Amino acid sequence: MADAEQYLDLRLEDVLGERFGRYSKYIIQERALPDARDGLKPVQRRILFAMLQDGNTADKPFRKAAKTVGNVIGNYHPHGDSSVYEAMVRMSQDWKVRAPLVEMHGNNGSVDGDPPAAMRYTEARLASVSSELLKDIEKQTVEHVTNFDDTQEEPTVLPAKFPNLLINGSTGISSGYATDIPPHQLGEIIDAAVAQLEKPSVSTEELMQYVQGPDFPTGGVIQGKDGIRQAYETGRGKVVVRAKTSIEQVRGGREQILITELPYEVNKSTLVKKMDELRFDRKVDGVAEVRDDTDRTGLRVVIELKKDADAQSVLNFYYKMTDLQVSYNFNMVAINDRTPQLMNLKQLLDAYIIHRRSVVTNRSQFDLNKAEQRQHIVEGLIKAISVLDQVIDTIRQSENKKNAKENLVEQFAFTDAQAEAIVNLQLYRLTNTDVTELEKEAGQLEKEIKRLRGILSSEKKLQQVVKKELQEVKKQYDDTRRTVIEAEIEELKIDREVMIPSEDVIVTATAEGYIKRTSQRSYAASNTEPPGMKEEDALLFFSDMNTTDMLLLFTKKGQFIYLPVHMLSEIRWKDNGQHIGNISPLDPGDALVAVVPVQEFTEEDYFVFITRQGMIKKTVMNAYQASRYGRSMIGVNVKDGDEVLAVYQTNGEQELFLTTHQNYGLRFHEQEVSPVGVRAAGVKAIDLKDGDVVTGAHVTSAYETEDAIMVTQRGGVKRMSLDDIPITNRAKRGVVLWKEVKSRPHRILASYIMAGEPFVLQARTKNMTVTIDPSKYRRVDRYSNGSYVIDTKKHGVIEAVWKDIPYQ
Repeated sequence: MADAEQYLDLRLEDVLGERFGRYSKYIIQERALPDARDGLKPVQRRILFAMLQDGNTADKPFRKAAKTVGNVIGNYHPHGDSSVYEAMVRMSQDWKVRAPLVEMHGNNGSVDGDPPAAMRYTEARLASVSSELLKDIEKQTVEHVTNFDDTQEEPTVLPAKFPNLLINGSTGISSGYATDIPPHQLGEIIDAAVAQLEKPSVSTEELMQYVQGPDFPTGGVIQGKDGIRQAYETGRGKVVVRAKTSIEQVRGGREQILITELPYEVNKSTLVKKMDELRFDRKVDGVAEVRDDTDRTGLRVVIELKKDADAQSVLNFYYKMTDLQVSYNFNMVAINDRTPQLMNLKQLLDAYIIHRRSVVTNRSQFDLNKAEQRQHIVEGLIKAISVLDQVIDTIRQSENKKNAKENLVEQFAFTDAQAEAIVNLQLYRLTNTDVTELEKEAGQLEKEIKRLRGILSSEKKLQQVVKKELQEVKKQYDDTRRTVIEAEIEELKIDREVMIPSEDVIVTATAEGYIKRTSQRSYAASNTEPPGMKEEDALLFFSDMNTTDMLLLFTKKGQFIYLPVHMLSEIRWKDNGQHIGNISPLDPGDALVAVVPVQEFTEEDYFVFITRQGMIKKTVMNAYQASRYGRSMIGVNVKDGDEVLAVYQTNGEQELFLTTHQNYGLRFHEQEVSPVGVRAAGVKAIDLKDGDVVTGAHVTSAYETEDAIMVTQRGGVKRMSLDDIPITNRAKRGVVLWKEVKSRPHRILASYIMAGEPFVLQARTKNMTVTIDPSKYRRVDRYSNGSYVIDTKKHGVIEAVWKDIPYQ
């Protein structure tokens, strides 16, 4: 009979927490994060160790990469072969790591993002510098543990004769932790390690006299020494990395921009494609051609300019809009003492120095034990040769090897080890020459033992050994710095009038979020036909603009998109526009509510937001001058269940008029609302009854006579002077705008302000759409019921009202 099942009464959160904790610990310690001592992740360490064990070293011929991958999977790393091969390939890519640890024959990928050839086609071996990471590993310098099936042993860390983590950098994402450590120049890091070795209290400022900053294998230019200093002090910091460029004169009085080095980990082919797309879409003016002239002599991307083009503005535009300039964020997290830690430069060097001292100590102890054992044997051999005839007689008279050893120990006081060496001694070694060699070896052993004991007993001598070995690595593998460090981050100034072809265009946007830019020629050829849009859509915005102008697109959930007119797709007047969701993805249920054209952002003007739930916010206009184009950002903090109704540009001296669904109207001065920040929610504009919402919000002039137009669900239309509505404070209930009736009361669906040019409204019922011309209605007081535009008993109640935007 099988054992009865046992059930444990445990809380689900405890079980999940414990299991996820074990998983997280494994991912953090055994997969994604590097060790602070040797700078390697477990898979990288296992690859290097497996290649060493297999004799696949720099002085031997290349071997198939698949063989190494098989050895790693079979002996040390029981995971997918692709992860092992990808790690192996990355260690060989000289545009990813500063000092490649693996040499490869065959296609190991490219800076264009091309994938490497399959491992059955490529060959690999350890790079020469890897021998410095693995050196002395056979001398019990580091801890070994059994592998996953307990058949072999593998190291938990490599001896690492140089600070690999800082030199080659690392990147990875684990459970709850991520790391981004940039590569550095080998000589600078070793000099800093020596400085810290000699003066443990060295400051970050002193270390930065040796380490200028990261040194990317792809070169480029780093801007922002303050960011580097912050990263070296705290472990986190931000710098700007840009391509190395130059502007050259070519025939015909034209110029071209030459790119010879790219920012770290930027895909060249994607970058060139993006730059050419911006040229093709006419987002940038003055570029004739973008081409990639890279060959075996080096990287070379050329931007050919048209005559009289401003090369510096074009370059600045590409810096801003492409990966020709990127930000690099330091996040120096590594495993230190089996714990993930955010470490600064000093701590990383300290972790390495402590490790290296341990390695040298263990190696010295191992070599001392070996030397003392050999010294003991040599002393026995010299003694045996001094009484050689007696030793030979003793061996002759012995019955066998074991008896001979016993007799030697008994008669001459040899130890077991010495006796073993004597009986194994070959006859040709009994010459006078060999005696001299043994005595010479004994003298050398005496010196070596003295040296090793000195290292083990003196912290100063130990420090000198570590220092000397670091300097040996620097002497052999040091090279020149590739990345230029600049102290300040350059502000990108783009002369938009020079960069962008100045062209008068027509810009339209619809209620459903379709927006387009149309040329004057296409508009003129339309013969006054309406713009192309869906049948049930309505025009929300129409304006004559210039390609150098800006648009701010506001959505009902409080987002806004900062969009230059020249970046809009040029579309024919008769065609539908581009949906706003294709410019910047919107949240489900979000929609466009307002489009505001901007020629210049000022501190004198404001944006005013009014929401359905009666909130109002005012923010100075220049706070919305964003640096990111075509991405949605927070414009106003909208609470759950609320949405933006209207957005206006004001001068700070205007009035606001609000109407509600339950027929209330409120009029107050703009100065009642204090300016706040971009992400603020604002203050209460009107005191709403339960279930009431704002149906109309308008900015009016305090110096002109204007009329309010209101439309109700029963088809009622009312025109009244704004002067009939008293000016009061915000956050009041307001006055009743429509006489209350018990049977089928009127409810205001929408309101509008009429001043100057007349306009037309469209009202839709379930069965029909009716046109309303407010100018044909006489002005009445606020106690009147107004006029009826439609028989709602016959045609149904009005469901929606919108304003016809004139497009002629």
